[in-house]
Amino acid sequence: VLYVLLKLRLSHFVGPKDKRPNPEKQKKAKRKMQQQGSKSGSEMEVTWEDQQNINTFSRLNNRFHDLDDEIKSAKEKCDNLEDAGNELILADEEMVRFQIGEVFAHVPRDEVETRIEDMKEATSKSLEKLEEEKESIVSQMAALKKVLYAKFKDSINLEED
Repeated sequence: VLYVLLKLRLSHFVGPKDKRPNPEKQKKAKRKMQQQGSKSGSEMEVTWEDQQNINTFSRLNNRFHDLDDEIKSAKEKCDNLEDAGNELILADEEMVRFQIGEVFAHVPRDEVETRIEDMKEATSKSLEKLEEEKESIVSQMAALKKVLYAKFKDSINLEED
């Protein structure tokens, strides 16, 4: 019984003799494809170094987009801290509710002013670092684009849609 099942399975994969591929036809088809490929010149050999450059570009591009989001968030935080500082100037109270983590605490106004200034300073420094990193990534991506476009010309697209 096992022999019959194996024979049936093998015949299913191999097929009848008239449906089997002809080795001569396969060789002719392969030669024809190789000739067409050499005429068109659209096939380029991608070396290991080229692939590493493409992967590096991809990682830099992902980091670039992450930095855009982080910079946007940092700018919003700076704006919110500036607004909070302006609201604090207009406040008449000596004790101000200040959020520490998830809890609001009554804190003296002078202490809140210094904390807000410290937070603005830290956020602006962080923003500067993020923008410097973004500039560095942009220059690295430009260098990689130059190298990759020089080799692959129109066969590669590194531009944003």
